[in-house]
Amino acid sequence: MAMACFSASTKVSLKFGAKAFAKNRLPGYLDSVVSFPVSRTLDGGLCSPIRVENENRAYGSNVIVGALKGRHLNTTLSSTNGHVKVPERVTVLVIGGGGREHALCYALERSPSCDAVFCAPGNSGIAQSGDATCIPDMDITNSENVISFCRNWGVGLVVVGPEAPLVAGLANDLVKAGIPTFGPSSEAAALEGSKDFMKKLCDKYNIPTAKYQTFTNPADAKQYVKDQEAPIVVKADGLAAGKGVVVAMTLDEAFEAIDTMLIEGSFGSAGSRVIIEEFLEGEEASFFALVDGETALPLESAQDHKRVGDGDVGPNTGGMGAYSPAPIVTEELKEKVMESIILPTVKGMAAEGCKFVGVLYAGLMIEKKSGLPKLIEYNVRFGDPECQVLMMRLESDLAQVLLAACRGELGKVSLNWSPELATVVVMASEGYPGPYKKGTVIKNIDEAEQVSPAVKIFHAGTAFDTDGNFVAAGGRVLGVTAKGKDIEEARAKVYDALDVVDWPEGFYRHDIGWRALKYCHLAAH
Repeated sequence: MAMACFSASTKVSLKFGAKAFAKNRLPGYLDSVVSFPVSRTLDGGLCSPIRVENENRAYGSNVIVGALKGRHLNTTLSSTNGHVKVPERVTVLVIGGGGREHALCYALERSPSCDAVFCAPGNSGIAQSGDATCIPDMDITNSENVISFCRNWGVGLVVVGPEAPLVAGLANDLVKAGIPTFGPSSEAAALEGSKDFMKKLCDKYNIPTAKYQTFTNPADAKQYVKDQEAPIVVKADGLAAGKGVVVAMTLDEAFEAIDTMLIEGSFGSAGSRVIIEEFLEGEEASFFALVDGETALPLESAQDHKRVGDGDVGPNTGGMGAYSPAPIVTEELKEKVMESIILPTVKGMAAEGCKFVGVLYAGLMIEKKSGLPKLIEYNVRFGDPECQVLMMRLESDLAQVLLAACRGELGKVSLNWSPELATVVVMASEGYPGPYKKGTVIKNIDEAEQVSPAVKIFHAGTAFDTDGNFVAAGGRVLGVTAKGKDIEEARAKVYDALDVVDWPEGFYRHDIGWRALKYCHLAAH
């Protein structure tokens, strides 16, 4: 690799075509860059990170010129009085490679204080969009690799997207190494990593939740189901990629779920214990709060669509669509959730010796008969696809907000949100959440995104084939997202964009946002 050095008083102009440094990689990946060290300032200090617009970026003590989208570059770096004049900024590494992580990268890239965004491993769509520079070869399960990268590239904030690295202790290792990390320790991540842990915390700190019992013996579990009768809910205790929950409408369905988890071991160790829970009738909602260990800051509400089919039929998925805000989450209900669920959880975790730092995602049931919220489950990361609509609406500097959480300073933070409503519809591979085919070609993604300036397509499971086409590489593949003045306008923009995407092997729900539409119609009359 060609190297060049310059002093603090040097003015440097660079022009490169994309071909000069493609290195057999597609644009947007880390090794599709030219890198050279920045010398010290005249007083001996290292130059601060520099924001270079138009997709040409400086990271930490290195200047990196990215070949995003194959554009030619013309970058000028100058100085005054012997010092490079730059504001204090932060370089961010996002861990993960799904639609949630793409949304986080998108919001961070728009953050005024964010100097640069890396994403590991990322995906082809994130790289191609220019929302982050992807590091596809980083082993995110190896903490030393992540720490080394952060030190080499001047990363000042790590945002961990998925739950698995958190449960495995990645945040513990990063914080120990002195790297600000947004995401809970492995001990605190047990709120999601073990439903039994979460339920016991609810018992101890009087947090409203469904009645339950935990079992390892299938015969005992079945007897409990017989005693309680259907409908009833069977849950795998550990992480099961959003698929370890069965809402059994009959005893036979409950027995089958118990056998699948405890006898057949379909979820491995995650299903070695099951929680049998009472069936709550009402409306589900997603509630998010940023937490710094002691203070909780609520985010805007969102509502997910878990079932695979129109009309909320079929098996549960990781989420087929969402919208924000959710009309059911009124200001009064938000206060009740904070007082009865979120704050007792934050205080309880601190009392248990495992302060929670990160985002608490409470899956709620608003009970039909009482109108009161009960906690169904906790996730310890942003929801997917709820994160997509939240990041579309967030107008605050996300990098600074997350740093404040890491520093225990959320009490000083307020959030600004777009008044518009946002909707996301997930395009999934045919067969999902069951077996599905990978490698099917997806066309017209760019054209779909150009349907309206309010449309943004987040990539969850895409890759490139040898001809440079986007292909499906997962179950949930695209999150087609849009903002509008109301639910009707947002939905219209999303479905107009979906009509443009050419993917015969993909499918999506046609009724995302139906509950919000119902509320709008009721309010109108």
